[in-house]
Amino acid sequence: MATNFQLFGPIHLAILASIPAIAFALARWSRGSASAARSIRVALAVFLLINEAVWWIYRIRHEGLRFPGGLPLQLCDFALWLTILALLTLNRWAYEVAYYVGLAGAAMAVLTPELWAPFPSYPSTYFFLEHGGAIIGVLTLTWGKLARPRPGGMWRAWLMLNAYAAAVGVFNAVFGANYMYLCRKPASASLLDYLGPWPVYLLSAEALGIALFGLLWLPFRDRKAPRAI
Repeated sequence: MATNFQLFGPIHLAILASIPAIAFALARWSRGSASAARSIRVALAVFLLINEAVWWIYRIRHEGLRFPGGLPLQLCDFALWLTILALLTLNRWAYEVAYYVGLAGAAMAVLTPELWAPFPSYPSTYFFLEHGGAIIGVLTLTWGKLARPRPGGMWRAWLMLNAYAAAVGVFNAVFGANYMYLCRKPASASLLDYLGPWPVYLLSAEALGIALFGLLWLPFRDRKAPRAI
């Protein structure tokens, strides 16, 4: 099914602008009181959970159960569940990985969305709700001063990301899948198009990931880590 979505067109730019705007508004609201902060982060987590549940009901009804394709094993799926866990529990490990992996990965996804259905059909709408919602969740926790990255967190997140990629790579090899685009690039335009052929783009993506993680750490490099999350 073809998509009519215009990359960096008016609708795309509006979506990109709305994500940090919503996060900023929720973060300011969260700073008002502890009860408001708790309500907002739980509401965000519940929204993301409901969004996932509705999506999977839709997929099963329209496509049935598929294997090995159609499983929630992509990088943004990994980041989404960690974001939900961080929102519900303020677990520092979940937050830290969600901060680096979620912001870097989901941001790339919304900048160069891989849509397979016309916009605003439900599949395309879900894509932006999932990725944009994950970004909003992490930014709300960060800008609302409910959590912040600790020194060394970018390397812990990088190691966890690579451990997850290794596990997914084994799954791909055994079942002939292509989760996380470890075996080939996506069909639509993406940042991977500029990182060389396979398997060179995997190494290039590693270097780019470290660079992005470093940029995400810059705002916190001179600040004290929180006592606990």
